[in-house]
Amino acid sequence: MNTTLVTGGTGTLGRHVTELLRAAGHEVRVLSRSTQPYAVDLREGGAGLDRALAGVGTVVHCASSPRGGDEQAAHNLIGAARRAGAGHLVYISIVGVDRVPLGYYRTKLAVERLIEDSGLGWTVLRTTQFHDLLLRLFQGVGKLPVMPLPAGVSDQPVEVTEVAARLAALAAGAPSGRVTDMGGPEVRTLPDLARAYLRAAGLRRPVVGVPLAGAAYRGFRAGGHLTPGRAVGRGTFEDFLARRFTA
Repeated sequence: MNTTLVTGGTGTLGRHVTELLRAAGHEVRVLSRSTQPYAVDLREGGAGLDRALAGVGTVVHCASSPRGGDEQAAHNLIGAARRAGAGHLVYISIVGVDRVPLGYYRTKLAVERLIEDSGLGWTVLRTTQFHDLLLRLFQGVGKLPVMPLPAGVSDQPVEVTEVAARLAALAAGAPSGRVTDMGGPEVRTLPDLARAYLRAAGLRRPVVGVPLAGAAYRGFRAGGHLTPGRAVGRGTFEDFLARRFTA
């Protein structure tokens, strides 16, 4: 088996991908900004990135930041992968990056296009939002006396370990291009999901829908970030909350 490099290999998704690949017998290198021996800031690139890619056949690109720099990071990673002779670049993206005009989504779409034009063998998987993202959202707004949420928006959260299993399987296979999207098992309104969080956390808060402005909000209201026809996930938000709050 060839060596696989997982960028963002200590993050929410990357650590599960790393564990699964290693359990399957793959040699895996973890690249992040602070994890030795491959501590590299992808936005800067340089000799450290070339050293991390030396002898690597497959790259699973999980590193991402809504604070910016993803396009430069992808440019540097693609260049290093070419120089190393890597044969397969796997990228995790988001359902709706081509339908919801949110800045972060536009960046993810731009990275997809860089990868498609890279000359490398590539695979791109788009998924809906992880349960963890909704939890962080609800924990944040749950500190207020009233929980304000975007009015008229639904979500389709998916279990991160299920996404990791799909991504690890894709990484172990041949380049597949854009594969079918992966969504969570249920499309539910944000208030419904918020009330599930409140029950699990033992909190009482009124949940209030707040109308917002802008094209991105209209895209979310229209369900551009959902894929009900690909509701292949199995773990529900309540399953996730039960594990989290029991822990």
